[in-house]
Amino acid sequence: MQLCSTISAGDCMVKSIIDLSERESRIVNIVKAKYGLKDKSQALSIILKRYEECELEPQLRPEFVKEIEEARQNGKFVKVKDFAAEFKIE
Repeated sequence: MQLCSTISAGDCMVKSIIDLSERESRIVNIVKAKYGLKDKSQALSIILKRYEECELEPQLRPEFVKEIEEARQNGKFVKVKDFAAEFKIE
């Protein structure tokens, strides 16, 4: 199935023609119906925003942040002058 989509990229809109399998098209339709959207472009925008949040800029888990803060307070960090040389990175 071919889908013509307009996706907002900040201040400008980009028009794209993409090929979707039947399954992919169903998924877009499910998102569209779930959020009561007018068209598949809006559904794709939601899907892409979710992807960005989860894959491109994942948030740090609270337990990891706590562990780093505790390590910082307890002084478990070592100062290194040349990181690449210290860890043999070329």
